[in-house]
Amino acid sequence: MNDGRIVVSGLTKQYKSLTAVDDLSFTVEPGRVTGFLGPNGAGKTTTLRMLLGLVMPTAGTATIGGQRYVDLPEPARVVGAVLEASSAHRGRTGRNHLRAGCLTNGLPMTRTEEVLDLVGLMPAADRKFKGYSLGMRQRLGIAAAMLGDPKVLILDEPANGLDPEGIRWMRELLQRLAADGRTVLVSSHLLSEMQALADDVVIVAAGQLVRQGTVTEVLTSMGGDGVVQARTPEPERLATALRAIGATATADGPERLLILGVTPARVGETALAAGVVLHHLSVDQPDLEDVFLDLTHTKAAIR
Repeated sequence: MNDGRIVVSGLTKQYKSLTAVDDLSFTVEPGRVTGFLGPNGAGKTTTLRMLLGLVMPTAGTATIGGQRYVDLPEPARVVGAVLEASSAHRGRTGRNHLRAGCLTNGLPMTRTEEVLDLVGLMPAADRKFKGYSLGMRQRLGIAAAMLGDPKVLILDEPANGLDPEGIRWMRELLQRLAADGRTVLVSSHLLSEMQALADDVVIVAAGQLVRQGTVTEVLTSMGGDGVVQARTPEPERLATALRAIGATATADGPERLLILGVTPARVGETALAAGVVLHHLSVDQPDLEDVFLDLTHTKAAIR
């Protein structure tokens, strides 16, 4: 039985003198949303297309539940994918577009109404595709991908064309699908949204893996304990006590210290031991955009 786990192993794609994907390996686990991140030209779309059997790899493998996409007996029931905004016959309604998808894949027609409801397109189901906004086309693409009730959902830039309300809807939908045990792989350039959406991230640059892990692991691996901010009426006494335990403490105003090398808890313990009153204590961790730019800027510039 296909568990929906995605395994990319040594995946490579060579186009004459250009190596679009270079010995790339990563895994995507069921029950989680994984963000697939990288600068333009990093090889993200090429990787997704190889995963879906649309491009033949030069070397390596990409499997879904231990099988290549082309070997899946009923792919629509295992994998749903949207690699660009949905395309359809301009004169066909959204409902009829989905009905055609059911016929093509041998799926029950009842799935049409179920996925229209899932993506919130029921009010526009009988409007022609040519009248759909880009955001509505994105929703229709996701509806078509979900027709087979797949275990795996692969989306390339799904938030394109969505307004803030639509982006929130997308986030909640994908997190709900992952909570149901599905494997959700999403590429996006909206790093703040990916930080809110994803459980795990795979970051690539110049076709190579740069970092993989949970969002928390990736953030903390770059930021250490973060910059701790402390406000106290006795900053010099606290700074002296912190330096004694190997921390770096720098004044940032009359009663404010910026501290590196220790956790907020350790700062609090040190202040207590020194008899120093704290009025404020917080930590400033790097966000995903900071980490992404730090990890990828060198390779992106070379590419």
